Amino acid sequence: MAEKKANRVYLASALGCRCPRCREGKLFKNSLTIRLKKNMEMNRECPVCGQPTEIEVGFYYGTSYVSYALTVAISVATLVAWWVIIGLGLNDNRFFAWLIFNSLFLLCLQPWLMRISRSLWISWFVSYDPEWETTEAPDVSERINPDQANNW
Repeated sequence: MAEKKANRVYLASALGCRCPRCREGKLFKNSLTIRLKKNMEMNRECPVCGQPTEIEVGFYYGTSYVSYALTVAISVATLVAWWVIIGLGLNDNRFFAWLIFNSLFLLCLQPWLMRISRSLWISWFVSYDPEWETTEAPDVSERINPDQANNW
């Protein structure tokens, strides 16, 4: 058997959109793309350990807060970088140039931000289980209403 990658650290597994329980299986069905519908298709459960990814109806509504925090952090980072490298001034429109640059940059990052937000969100609610091979994945079907799945 090949060497396991279970020693993957939390941040690497979350940023790599891996299952938080085993840190091996991929959360999303497709690779990162600009087509948002394909970009957000998640596996119903982890292909490696069987951890369900839809814990309850509306579970991923909280990702908007994560996405907002990431967007603010990226905006502050680009503002500081712009200020250090180019400088800021209202008289010569450098600040407005940063606003346009930052808006376009965040627009390009949007597919990635949406996936990372979901990955971080589920990782805060599902704990890493180093013994996932010997323990059974939790059954959360009692909290799922199939008629309301993906009804957002």
